[in-house]
Amino acid sequence: MTKINSLLFFTLCPMLFFGQSILGKWKTIDDRNGLTKAIVNIYEKDGLLYGKIETILEKGKEDARCIKCKGDKKDKPVIGMVIIDGFKKNNKGEYKGDTLFDPEQGMTFRGKIWLDPDNPDKLKVRGYLAFLYRTQTWVRYNS
Repeated sequence: MTKINSLLFFTLCPMLFFGQSILGKWKTIDDRNGLTKAIVNIYEKDGLLYGKIETILEKGKEDARCIKCKGDKKDKPVIGMVIIDGFKKNNKGEYKGDTLFDPEQGMTFRGKIWLDPDNPDKLKVRGYLAFLYRTQTWVRYNS
C-alpha cells in the first residue's frame, strides 16, 4: 500500500505544481489606483493567446465605449473587445505579442504575460512603449 501511495504522490505532484494555466478568466487590477476594472477571458486559438473583455466591474462604466479609440474600434462597446491579440508562448512560459490594447487610453502596446512564479492565481501583464513599460497584476477569477 505504501508503494502505491508513493507512486500516486510522485505521479500527481507535478500536475499540482505545473498544472496551472494562464487560460481562463482574470480580474484586471489597475496598478495606479488598485481598482478592479474588468473580467478578461484569456483563451487559446490556433496555438496563439487571446484575451477578450467579458465584464466591466468599475461602477458607472459598465456600458463604456471606446471613445479614445481610432479606426474600427472608435465608439464601440468595450465589452467583447479583444485586448490581447495573437500572443506566442516562448520557452520561458511567457506569452509575447505586439497587440496589447488599452481601451481606456485607446492605445496598443507590445506586451508580455506570465504567471506569477510565487502565486499561479496571479497573472503579470506588462505593456511596452519603446523602452518604457508598465506591469499590472491580474487575479484569477473564480465565478
